[in-house]
Amino acid sequence: MTRTTVHTADEGSTRNDATALEPERQRSACPECEGRIRHDEERGERTCQECGLVLDTDEIDYGPEWRTFDDETEDRRRVGAPVTARRHDKGLSTTIGWRDEDAHGNRLSSRKRDQLRRLRTWNERFTSKNAKERNLKQAFGELERMASALGLPEPCRETAGVLYRRAVDEDLLPGRSIEAMTTACLYAAARQHGTPRTLVALASVSRVEKLPVQRAYRYLSSELGLEIEPADPIHYLPQYASRLEVSDDAERLAREILEAAKARDLHSGRSPAGLAAAAIYGAARLTNERLTQKTIGEETGVSSVTVRNRYRELLKAYDEAGSR
Repeated sequence: MTRTTVHTADEGSTRNDATALEPERQRSACPECEGRIRHDEERGERTCQECGLVLDTDEIDYGPEWRTFDDETEDRRRVGAPVTARRHDKGLSTTIGWRDEDAHGNRLSSRKRDQLRRLRTWNERFTSKNAKERNLKQAFGELERMASALGLPEPCRETAGVLYRRAVDEDLLPGRSIEAMTTACLYAAARQHGTPRTLVALASVSRVEKLPVQRAYRYLSSELGLEIEPADPIHYLPQYASRLEVSDDAERLAREILEAAKARDLHSGRSPAGLAAAAIYGAARLTNERLTQKTIGEETGVSSVTVRNRYRELLKAYDEAGSR
C-alpha cells in the first residue's frame, strides 16, 4: 500500500520561510560547528568564537579614515585644499612660505635660510614652466585681488577663473591685456551669480580704465557664447543699502518700488544700477531718512542727475500701483 503525504498551505509556507532564512543563518553561524560569528573591525575579519575558523579577511572599511588626538579642535582633515580653478595649477603644487621661521616661530639658521631660498626659487620655476602657466598665474593673482576688494563670494571667483581659463585655451588673449580680460571675466561671473558690480566699480579696483573692460567683455561674451541675462535692479539693492547704511524698512520699501516699476516695464532700456540708487533715494525720502543725492552718487557711482530724474518716475509708478 502506497502512503501519500499531503502538505498543507501552512507547512509549505513554513518550509519556504526556512529556505529563505537559510543564507542568513549561514552568515550568522559557523559552517563547521554552528558557532557564533564575531566581526573584528580592527583586523577586518569574521571569525568563529567556538572553533576559530576565519571566514572573511581584509574587508573594506567604508567609514571615514581620519581620527584626531586633539581635543581642542574638530578639524580632522588629513588632506590639503580642494582643487580650484583659481590657481594656475589648480592648487596641486606645493607652496613654500616666505617666513624664515619654523613651526614654533623660532628664527632659522643662516644655512637653513639659504636652503629654503634655493627651494623657493626652484619651486617657482617648476610650478610655472611655460608662458601659459605664467599668464594664468598673473591673471589669477589680479582676479583674487579685485574680487577681495569688491567683496565677491567664492563661487563667483571660481566662475571667473573658469572663464579666464577658457579664454586662454581658445587663444583669445593675444593682442589684449591680461588685466582687461581678467576684469571682464570677473564682471561676467558677478552677473551670472546674481551679485553684479558696475563697470565703474570694477574700473576703480582694476589696473585698466572702463572702456578697455567694456571692449574685452563684449569680445569675451561673443567668442565664448555667454548667455547672460540683463541685470536685475533688485540685485544691486543689498550692496547699495549696506554702503549707504539705510534702515531695513527703507531697503524693503525700495524693493517694493522697484517691483512696481518692473511691473510697468520702466526698467527696460535703463541702467539697473541707476534704478536701484534712485529707488533707495525715493525710499529714504518716504521713511524720512537723511540721505542726499550727492552721498548716493559718491557711494554708488551713479550721477546725481540720474538719481534725480529716475526717482520721480519710480515713486509715480509706486503710487499708481498702491492706488489700484
